Amino acid sequence: MSEPSAPEADLAPGATEATPEAGPEVEWHRLSPRNLLINPVKVVGQFAVPAVIALVGVSQGDRGLPWWAAPFVVVGALALGAVPWLTTFYRTTPTQFQVRSGLLNKTMKTAPLDRVRSVDLEASLLHRVVGLSKVQVGTGVDDDRITLDSVSTEQAATLRQFLLARRAPTTVPSDQPTGQPIGQPTGQPAGDGPVGTGELSGVPPEPGRVLAEIDWAWLRFAPFSLARLVVLAAAVGALSQFGDQLPIADTAQSAWGWVHQFALYLVVLGLLVGGLVSWVMVAVTGYVVQWWNMRLTREAGSLHLTAGLFTTRSITVEEQRVRGVEMKEPVLLRLVGGAELSTLATGVGSGGVTAILPPCPVGVARDVGADVLETATPMGVPLVAHGPAARRRTWIRHLWGVLVVTAIPLVASIWVDLPWWLPVLVGVVSLALAGLGAEAAYRHLGHAATPDHVVVGSGELTRVRTVLEHDGIIGWVVHQTFFQRRLSLATLTATTAAGAERVVARDIPLPAAIRLADASTPGVLTAFLA
Repeated sequence: MSEPSAPEADLAPGATEATPEAGPEVEWHRLSPRNLLINPVKVVGQFAVPAVIALVGVSQGDRGLPWWAAPFVVVGALALGAVPWLTTFYRTTPTQFQVRSGLLNKTMKTAPLDRVRSVDLEASLLHRVVGLSKVQVGTGVDDDRITLDSVSTEQAATLRQFLLARRAPTTVPSDQPTGQPIGQPTGQPAGDGPVGTGELSGVPPEPGRVLAEIDWAWLRFAPFSLARLVVLAAAVGALSQFGDQLPIADTAQSAWGWVHQFALYLVVLGLLVGGLVSWVMVAVTGYVVQWWNMRLTREAGSLHLTAGLFTTRSITVEEQRVRGVEMKEPVLLRLVGGAELSTLATGVGSGGVTAILPPCPVGVARDVGADVLETATPMGVPLVAHGPAARRRTWIRHLWGVLVVTAIPLVASIWVDLPWWLPVLVGVVSLALAGLGAEAAYRHLGHAATPDHVVVGSGELTRVRTVLEHDGIIGWVVHQTFFQRRLSLATLTATTAAGAERVVARDIPLPAAIRLADASTPGVLTAFLA
C-alpha cells in the first residue's frame, strides 16, 4: 500500500519524526473493518439530540427542518463514521510504532519502540459486541497518547504484548523477509491479522504474577465510599427539575399531601430510609460496574490492571515509572476497616495517580502496596509524631473557622429577629466539629524514613499515607510562615515528577525536617546541618 503525502506532522510526546526504513517499505495496516459497524452508530448517537431538535423545531415552530431531511442526516452521520476507517493506518517497523490519520489535515505520529511506556486497552460495551478494542500507547511524556480505535481484541492483545516486550533483545528470524513488520508473520494479510507478537522477539513472554483479584466480600465497603455521591446528587437534581412532568406527578403530590397531613414523622423516616436505600444501590452498582473482574498482575516489568463490566479497561504502568504508592483511608471507610490504594508514577495519565485497588480491607491494601514496592517496611513503619507545637497550630487553624461560622448568625441577629440561642447553638456545634477535625488532622500528621523510601502522613477527615522512593525525589522545599518560625516548625515539600509532583509534610519540627531530607537525599542539605 502506498503512503499518501503528509504535509503536516504532529508528533506524540517522546516521539520522533518518521525516517525511511532500510529495505523495502513496511506495509501499512487499516483498522478492523468492524469499525464500520460501531463508528457510524457513535456518530448517529452524537447527532441524535441535535437532529431531533432541528427536525421538530424549537417549540414546534416553523423553523424546524422538514421530515424528508431525516434520511440525509442519517446518511451524513454514516459517512462521517466511515472516515476514521478510510483514513487511519498504522504499522510497526523494526524501530518505531507509527500511526497516520486525517482526511484534510493529515497527521503522522510515531513513537520509538524503546520509548513506549504504557499500552492501555479499553473496550466499551459496543466494542465488545463486535470484538474490538481501543489501544492507547503512551511514551511517558505528559498525558498525550497514540490511539487506535478500533482493532480486533486479539490483535490489540498481541500488539500490547509486543510493544511491552520492547526491552527484550529483538531478533528477526532468518527466513523472515527484510522489511516485514516485526511480529507480522510472512504472508499475513493486512487488516485484522496479528501485529507485533512478542513470540517472534526471541524471548518468550514472562507469565504474569497475580498481586490482587476482586473479592466480592469487599462489596461491604462500597456504601462507605462517597466517590459516587455526585451520581445520587445529580439524580435528585434532575428529579427536582423534571419531576412535575412525570405521568405520576399528580398522584405523588396527592399522596405526599395526605401523608404530610397525618404522619409527618413517617414522612421524615421514609425519606431517610429511601435515601439510604438509594445510596446503597447506587454505590454497590457503581462498584460492580467499575471493578468487575478486577485483576492486578506484574508482568514484563509492568503492573497490569484489568477491570470493568460494560467498559473493560486494561491499564499498564511500567514499574520503572512507579515512584511510590498512596494509601487513603476516608473517614467512613476507616470506621469499617477499609482503604484505597494508588500508585504514584511519572509519565502516565490521571495526573500520575492510578488507582490499582477498589475500596478493600486495609490489610489487603498494605499487602498489595508492599508487593508493588517490593518491601513491606514503608507500609507498616510507625510514623514519628510532629509534637505539641504542631498540635497547637492545628487546633488554632481549625478554631479560626469556628469564629467565622459563629459570627455569621451573630451578625445576622442584629438586623433579623433571631432567637438568642441560635448563635450559641451554632458556636457549640462548630466548636465540637472543629475540635474533632483538629485532633484527627494532628493524629494523621507524621513522617518516617526507610533505607529506600520517605513516608509522610497527612489528611484531615481522610488519613493518607504517601510512600515516595528516594530516587524519585528531585529536590526539597523548606517553607516557614511567621507563626511557624515562632514555633520552630516548617512545611517540608519533596518535589518529584510522580503523582501530584509534590509530597508535603506539614508542621514538621524544623530539625526533623532537615534530618528527614538529608536521610533521603544525603548531601543536599548538608549546609543546614552545620
